[in-house]
Amino acid sequence: MGKQSQYVSRQPDEHGIIAWSAEENAVWHDLVARQLRHIPGKACDEYMHGLELLNLPLDRIPQLHEVNEVLEATTGWKVAQVPALIPFDEFFRLLANKEFPVATFIRTREEFDYLQEPDIFHEIFGHCPLLTNPAFAHFTHQYGKLGLKATPKERVYLARLYWFTVEFGLLQTEQGLRIYGGGILSSPGETDYAMESEKPERKPLNPLDALRTPYRIDIMQPIYYTLGSTDELYDIANLDIMALVHEAMELGLFEPKFPPKDAA
Repeated sequence: MGKQSQYVSRQPDEHGIIAWSAEENAVWHDLVARQLRHIPGKACDEYMHGLELLNLPLDRIPQLHEVNEVLEATTGWKVAQVPALIPFDEFFRLLANKEFPVATFIRTREEFDYLQEPDIFHEIFGHCPLLTNPAFAHFTHQYGKLGLKATPKERVYLARLYWFTVEFGLLQTEQGLRIYGGGILSSPGETDYAMESEKPERKPLNPLDALRTPYRIDIMQPIYYTLGSTDELYDIANLDIMALVHEAMELGLFEPKFPPKDAA
């Protein structure tokens, strides 16, 4: 997270309120309205239930205290206002304290379809509905505690597990394929691609495999890992994940399923 962001997070006033501009609220409206057209029948039931609980406003960006009221009542989590980019130490510290970092900026129209940095739409619309789910919340909390104690090299491996679950995870349910990863659920293009394209591989999640799988943040994913239900996140959280990290280090990474960035 060493790179600089072109975005600057908005600071709340003494009452914790952020004064969003009319254009920022309009961008939120358009992003949410577009994605609400994409996710029915594609997002998992747990996400849709969380979205209903949050009851996010359509016409404006929600204030963080509005989100916190629901998260604290369901799983004891809350969101925390952070700058556009934060160090890994701070990221893991927040998760370990059941605080989900939310950068308080929203993308511009020029980057409406895709943004590499997580903005408030990605964090709140993409992730917060699942934070009302006990299994997802427990997994994220355990992940934060592990990451807080991990070395920099161990964190690189841990990041892959987060990527293939919290960000880009799929469920293989009795009703068919469903999405729970926030990186997919906040992107209409990836929502359709993850569900319908024949290009990517979709494989049952083996945590050791996920730890060894390279990824790129700026392309549609060539591989997705699936769970049978979000409850399986309880099982993963209760594994000796750091032992798996060390095994992954010894075994090494799989061959990437994508070209190098400069050759793409």
